[in-house]
Amino acid sequence: MPKIGDQYLQVDPWKIIEQGFHADRSRVSESLFSLANEHMGIRGCFEEGFSGDSLIGCYLNGIYEEHTLSEPTAYKGISNRIGFMVNTANWLYTRIRLGDEVLDLHSSRFRDFRRELDFRTGELRREFVWIGASGREVKIEFSRFLSMPAPELGFQRLALTPLNFSGPVSLTFGIDFSIPHETYRRNFWECPRTFAQDQVWGILGISRNIRHKVFAGSSMLSEIPADKASLAGEKLAGCRFEISLAQGRRTELDRVTALFTTRDPQCGAEETWTRGMASLEQARAMRYADALRVNTEYWMDFWAGADITVEGDPETQQGIRYCIFQLQQTYRGAVEGANIGAKGLTGEAYNGNTFWDTETYCLPYFLFSNPQAAKALIEYRYKTLPQALERAASLDCQGACFPVATIDGTESCTLWQHASLQIQPTTGVAYAIWHYVKTTRDTEFLPAKGAELLVHICRFLASRGQWSPRSNKFGYYAVMGPDEFHMMVNNNCYTNYLAKRTFLYTLEVLAQMAPGRKAELVSRLAWTEDELAAWRKMADGMILPYNEELGVYEQHEGYLDLPHIDVDQIPVADFPLYHHWSYDRIFRTDMIKQPDVLMFLFLYNQSFSRAEKLRNYAYYEPRCIHESSLSPSLHSIFAAELDHPQEAFALFKFAARIDLDNYNRNTAEGIHLTSIAAAWMSVVYGYGGLRSDGEHLVFHPTIPPHWESFRFQITYRASTLRVEITQKEARLQLIQGTPVTALIGGCLREITRDGLTLPI
Repeated sequence: MPKIGDQYLQVDPWKIIEQGFHADRSRVSESLFSLANEHMGIRGCFEEGFSGDSLIGCYLNGIYEEHTLSEPTAYKGISNRIGFMVNTANWLYTRIRLGDEVLDLHSSRFRDFRRELDFRTGELRREFVWIGASGREVKIEFSRFLSMPAPELGFQRLALTPLNFSGPVSLTFGIDFSIPHETYRRNFWECPRTFAQDQVWGILGISRNIRHKVFAGSSMLSEIPADKASLAGEKLAGCRFEISLAQGRRTELDRVTALFTTRDPQCGAEETWTRGMASLEQARAMRYADALRVNTEYWMDFWAGADITVEGDPETQQGIRYCIFQLQQTYRGAVEGANIGAKGLTGEAYNGNTFWDTETYCLPYFLFSNPQAAKALIEYRYKTLPQALERAASLDCQGACFPVATIDGTESCTLWQHASLQIQPTTGVAYAIWHYVKTTRDTEFLPAKGAELLVHICRFLASRGQWSPRSNKFGYYAVMGPDEFHMMVNNNCYTNYLAKRTFLYTLEVLAQMAPGRKAELVSRLAWTEDELAAWRKMADGMILPYNEELGVYEQHEGYLDLPHIDVDQIPVADFPLYHHWSYDRIFRTDMIKQPDVLMFLFLYNQSFSRAEKLRNYAYYEPRCIHESSLSPSLHSIFAAELDHPQEAFALFKFAARIDLDNYNRNTAEGIHLTSIAAAWMSVVYGYGGLRSDGEHLVFHPTIPPHWESFRFQITYRASTLRVEITQKEARLQLIQGTPVTALIGGCLREITRDGLTLPI
């Protein structure tokens, strides 16, 4: 694995810290210092403006726009419409003028730059000393945070301390709705209403195509003697303050901003404005320090149950806490209709779309920390079932085909080789249902929603697959599996295996349903016994390519005949490959982008023997280039299970610090949200040895040789378990709830409040 990290942040167990401004990494820092609270997110861009390389990004979960390709395709089933998370209002807009000079760190002189993001408070702080053209020096301190208890609110503080002068300074605070969406180089907002009076201002934004309504309003919380001038333009509202500063005296100015939306394009502009102003009016009674204290209490309560502590490895400790912090910022199931975009709320790459990794990589974190949030992720798919039914029909299939990329349930991937050939988003939904019900024992979910989803998914799988006339077996032709470096292949093993398991699970669910609930579902979905028998036949006759000589599953028919390439010989400068290699060059070898065969061996880990996993890992790991950020974590989990400690840790560190150290050289586009969920799995599934796909939970703990210890907690069926592992022993203890039976060291053991201790 030739990729190397680019570490420039200081190592701290509870913060990320940039000491000295790294202008060449400005966008990387903007991504890393992003804040979110599921409702909204803001990149770590400079409040005062920056004429250097920057992406001012403020995004609201579920607020999207659409772009239609100018030349629509003439071929049926290929989408020409992209739904994307649209940039909204820069509510941190601040301008500072000292005499005739406006602060801009791209051109202004400054010293002692420092910024830090504290995981225990959610507060981002930045400070530096601005050296004016006349030699006047003023210390500037910016602070901001997004409220977790009140997600519509964001808070900002500006503190000024003149070091060698007294005199006036001009400050402008505002909300700017004119920011262009960088991907399409245009602004998508109309602003029919603005308001500015004294120290309160607001704007109503209406997106041009979807007609989403967003209210953005600010109020100053500080009482500062100053001359004021309200500003109300077409897309900018705010207030200008002329303030007198005294040498050595610190002056603070605080403001609160409310961003309100119902996420329903049908909601009227007047209702949005009225409800938004009410939120702002209520927030005006708050104070920055009080709101920060409440936010800190939220985060400390969260960390009490979600923290992973690592003794003996400060870099890992910082990395895994950063991952958990960003996961919680991005999604917790509190916002109706929200989901997890590949970049969360930190950038425009991937258009803010949801992919199949939500169900396969992100879901485990929520299953074992916030089961209600896990359920909400699956319910998002249920709510978008009508769009999935339409998508299947456009592909000449029956049932429901869930999109490869989506923000509103419709297919937003215009690359036909992905949108039409990849089936794993659909089987991923079925897997998530199986995994959720197995883990939580939520018996009501299946008859209420899960079974309906499964039936529609099986109908798609039955109509998308075909029977081989030569082998008289069932399979999938012209597909692309999780490894996106091989397209239009026949019988991708992952695709076929997941389809087989989906058929079998659905048949089991339907057979076990209560007669009354089953009859109600039959009346709506009108399946027949012949249809169920056909699914059984397809599952039993599924093609699973396998090479007896090597003892490995063949990724797809013909994969073993592909020319070999030594991925370790690819220069670092060639990454990311999509930017440096021609598209067709990537497809001509056995190089793998991300785990494919290993992926289904992980999802159904307990269904395969150790020998099978050893052979397949030994064959496929050297062929994987880890071009997907999802890849290192899963390989790390296998390496830990199969006793390859050096490989396990190298891959784990890559995963845990993929953004902090910019391993893939693309953190500037936004952080890898689904990858950092996989980093959590690298600890809990990898070193904790947790497996959740069998009849019982499994724990097989290990520990890197240089760690002193590590500890984590999980929630399982309303019980909380704590796992603590040292170089000598592992201790598993019930913290609350009822005892849990688990397979530990090959034996069934009961985890109680007394705890279990076993040697490593």
